[in-house]
Amino acid sequence: MKDPRNVLVIATRQIGDVLLTAPLIAAARQRWPDASIDVLGFAGTLGMLKGNPDIRGFVEVPSGSGWRAAWPFVRRLWRRYDLALITQQSDRAHLYGWVAARVRSGLVPGRAAISWWKRCLLTHAVRIDDETTPTVVEKLKLLEPWRALPPEVNVAAPPEVALPLDLDALLGDAPIVVHVPSMWRYKQWPIAKYIEFVGELLARGHQVVLTGSKSETDQAQIAEVRALGSPPQVIDVSGQLNLNQVGTLLRRAALYVGPDTSITHLAAACGTPVVALFGPTNPIRWGPWPQGHAASSPYLRAQPRQSSRRVILLQAEQACVACGHAGCEDHHHSRSLCLEALPVQRVLDECLAELRMRPGKDQREGDLGASRLK
Repeated sequence: MKDPRNVLVIATRQIGDVLLTAPLIAAARQRWPDASIDVLGFAGTLGMLKGNPDIRGFVEVPSGSGWRAAWPFVRRLWRRYDLALITQQSDRAHLYGWVAARVRSGLVPGRAAISWWKRCLLTHAVRIDDETTPTVVEKLKLLEPWRALPPEVNVAAPPEVALPLDLDALLGDAPIVVHVPSMWRYKQWPIAKYIEFVGELLARGHQVVLTGSKSETDQAQIAEVRALGSPPQVIDVSGQLNLNQVGTLLRRAALYVGPDTSITHLAAACGTPVVALFGPTNPIRWGPWPQGHAASSPYLRAQPRQSSRRVILLQAEQACVACGHAGCEDHHHSRSLCLEALPVQRVLDECLAELRMRPGKDQREGDLGASRLK
């Protein structure tokens, strides 16, 4: 194949997975510096990549619509690109790739019986490995016919955008960002534990900033934690910032604490010290990517505490961790006993130890940012 002039990256999943396509896009730009690179994804999910200098434009498609409704869009997409990089295994992603480009490299399920037709449509196929290959590295393997894996991998965070003036005035020197909500219950550290954890931080004089969306579910999960204090000790910015502004907030934070969710990946990409709370999810696949790590797994599947660069990943000490299922009952609304078993004290101890290690700051517990809160 001649060097492509137009490349389409297909990322039809949620915002966290979209962010993890950034290393693939950067690698494609390095391989083909003169190519135009577009990203196709569902409407409302591409914000993590907006402002990325390696991207020319975005192609938004409606999620959940049938092919009849999508037909006008499909006609416009027909063979507009020289190469499609398909970062999802879904039927729809592969059909979009077939429509868009003559040359296609894509991810396919491990079971040949359900992926044969997708392999037939591809010039290069990457078999999904749900056990031992990080998602970031798996996406980079889509470029194997044209370049080797890079020696180190970075996830480009969205560029900074100024915070609202009223929020900027309230922020102390060392805010701690806490992300309480999870989209699915099986990834949720219990709200009662968040209440106890944030209460301990406030008792030590730390400023806590709560993030999340404006959805009814997120607001219900945040409400009891928000009630622990008032600004400036507790600031709730949930639903008030775009992703670029959330990135600005995270870059100013002394620490971020959150579950297996998209904002946790964003915090790691921003270079913020992260304490990630993992339950049944396999961290080899989905652990927050430590900036500059080699193209290999930063984590083991199960370890009570793992640390890589600026990311600390905590798991419960149970034999079933990490099972890889959607909780104990294997559905989105299942409870996860492993998350329920993760003690507040362990999380608190990790956070306080990380805060004491901040360079150039007073290391006495409770002094960080306290002067701005009085």
